[in-house]
This record gives sequence, C-alpha cells and structure tokens, in this order.
Amino acid sequence: MIKKTYMIPVDELEAIVTRKNIKTLRLSVHSPNGEVRISVPNGVSDDFIVGFVESKMEWIRLQREKLSKTKIDRPKEYLAGENHYFLGREYPLQVRTTSGRQMVEMEEDTLILLVREGHTREEREKLLNEWYRDQLKALIPEYIKKWEKIMEVEVEAFGVKNMKTRWGTCNIRDRRIWINLKLATRDESLLEYIIVHEMTHLLERLHNDRFKRLMTGFIPNWRGLKNKLNNQK
Repeated sequence: MIKKTYMIPVDELEAIVTRKNIKTLRLSVHSPNGEVRISVPNGVSDDFIVGFVESKMEWIRLQREKLSKTKIDRPKEYLAGENHYFLGREYPLQVRTTSGRQMVEMEEDTLILLVREGHTREEREKLLNEWYRDQLKALIPEYIKKWEKIMEVEVEAFGVKNMKTRWGTCNIRDRRIWINLKLATRDESLLEYIIVHEMTHLLERLHNDRFKRLMTGFIPNWRGLKNKLNNQK
C-alpha cells in the first residue's frame, strides 16, 4: 500500500495528512494534545484537504474540548481496544493469540500483541515494554552519532531503563548515558532533546549558566521541549 505522511497548516493548527489507497477522507482528533489526523485518497489535492479541514473546524474544536476534560492516565490493561502511544502518536491495540513467538507488530496504524493462550496483564505489559526498548535502541545510536559530530564529544555506551523521576542520566566518568523507557511514547523531538541534554553533561557537569548556553547553542528551543515533556507526565 502506498502511504505518505506529512503536515499541512490549517488556521491555528497543523493537520497530519496520510495519503493511502483509500476511497474516502477520514478525519480524527487524538489525545492527549488534540492532534488532528486525516487519511486521504492519493488523488486528493492539498487545497481540497485544507478546505475540508476548515469545514470541520467547529467539530475539531469540540473534540479537543472534550479531550481536555478527559483523564488520560487511567491504568492500562493492555487489552484490545485500548490506545497506546509510540513516538507521540496514538495507536489502537489488538491482542491476538499465537502458538509461536510472542511479539509486537505494527500493522498500518495499529499495534498488535501476539501472545500465547492464558497470558496475563503483566506479560502483555512486559511484551510491549520490551518492544519499546528495542525501538529506542534502534533510534538512539543515530542521534548519538549525529550529535557527537556537532558537539565534538564521544559517548562510550548507552542504555534504556525505566526511571521514575528522570528522563535521562549521564555517567560522566564512563561516558555512558541512560534514557528513560517512557520516551518511546513521546514525540521523537523529545527523545532527541533528552539525548542532547545528557550528552551536554560530557561538556558541563552542572546545570549552570554554561550548561544552559550550550543547550541553547545546540537546540535553541530546548526550554519549550522541556516544558512540553514535563507537561505530558
């Protein structure tokens, strides 16, 4: 299936457009931040998409208002029908039984848990978390390599683990950084921000004025990213 995703600004928002081999437009609004997504047939023009979204603006505002009043931090059961996040986007979950290897797959816009009969909630949670870990371990080296050249530092090793109070840590002596597993659910820009933050500690140990100047030089909008990350906790 041909598929292309990009952003289109419409009034005060940006709509995420995905072109697919489908026949009708599908518009949706997603928690927690009211992200607007629209799936469109490949032949539809961008001008038509903008006009369509504009015509639905009142409905979009209503859906966003409903989301703002909805508590989204309910405990997860990892069952079919739940929504889970990956890199800032929300995906519905499917649970299927298998006699083979237990794993997570992504199919179109759906996360699929393949589990054996008699599986428990804890096993489902562990399976998804291990998938998140694998995805981060594939993404993090690309960012480290990119920023090592820019910052002129070298990271000897990195790891991913669950952390309750920090998004990342840096062992300066071993030149090793740790990244919070929960970042797999956040926007990729926030993952990059935390990687740069921890790598900056290889240049400055403390969160002092020099550290802040370095961060501003590397990522000018780092304060906005920090606020966005902390507001999503």
